[in-house]
Amino acid sequence: MVLSTTPDGGITMRLVVCLFLAAAFVSGAARAQSRPVADHHQHVFSEEIVKLLGPDPGIKPLAAKDLVALLDAAGIGKAVLLSTAYMYGSPRREIANEYALARLENDWTAAQAARFPGRLIAFCGIAPLKEYALDEIKRCASTPGLKHGIKLHLGNSDVQLDQPAHVKRLAEVFAAANRAGMAIVVHMRASIRNKRPYGAREAQAFLDKVLPSAPDVPVQVAHLAGTGPGFDDPPSRAVLAPLAEAMQRRHPATRNLWFDVASIAQNDTTPQDAAELVKRLRQIGMGRVLYGSDSAQGDNLRPREAWAAFRKLPLSEAEFKQVAGNVAPYIK
Repeated sequence: MVLSTTPDGGITMRLVVCLFLAAAFVSGAARAQSRPVADHHQHVFSEEIVKLLGPDPGIKPLAAKDLVALLDAAGIGKAVLLSTAYMYGSPRREIANEYALARLENDWTAAQAARFPGRLIAFCGIAPLKEYALDEIKRCASTPGLKHGIKLHLGNSDVQLDQPAHVKRLAEVFAAANRAGMAIVVHMRASIRNKRPYGAREAQAFLDKVLPSAPDVPVQVAHLAGTGPGFDDPPSRAVLAPLAEAMQRRHPATRNLWFDVASIAQNDTTPQDAAELVKRLRQIGMGRVLYGSDSAQGDNLRPREAWAAFRKLPLSEAEFKQVAGNVAPYIK
């Protein structure tokens, strides 16, 4: 850079322009490294779902327009809305017209995504143990706004991977989604409230008896097999370890397996937890790690802040760039 000055020693416009361009380059590079292409784990909340959940100052109705504003603030272009219709199927509740309400919630989520075509897509929420589960998969598969995939929440539905009948039923649901060409996002963490078993045995049951039923569609393990926020749940880590190791050794059932990091990396993640988290991510393979930030409710980090927390992990810049650019096949 040539520095020329005016007779009184002032810096000329040439230097000012050079400094401006340099600042713009640095600013542009910083923005480029901090903008995931897509948020693979988001929710919107209808008035009906908020009423179902009951009094909770942290939960309020959330429409697509509100979420899109948060995505804009993070510089994120696309997102998948995971319907919470499965909540109607929780065994904790007895609800009249349960299936009708679940259908309405799925349709409402699809309508929210339709407000932002090309930017948002919706997944159909399914309670897998319910008699109507397969019927709802079939209905969603024939509905343009819901045909992309299904969301399962094993904890909310009290699915227990140590129970043969539950494993068989879950395999049937996976097979139905596979026949319909629908991707699957599965919140694997077993019920914490009911203290259900969740560890290496349950991970192996998922690998050996459930995952092979959906060989042709993407299967996304939510929250890195945990629940969040944070990475300090020992049972979840006990499940993630064998799943990550299976990915590392290219277990045949993991051919279409993906993992999202929604709400796992937090601002207060300890160095020890961060080191283990990075180890598991690298075993999975950074090309199969999807950015997600979870519902924009309560104390959950919003998309921009969640990505900033993820950026604190001891990963390389190339690894951050890989995750930021990953886009699941169901979005492409």
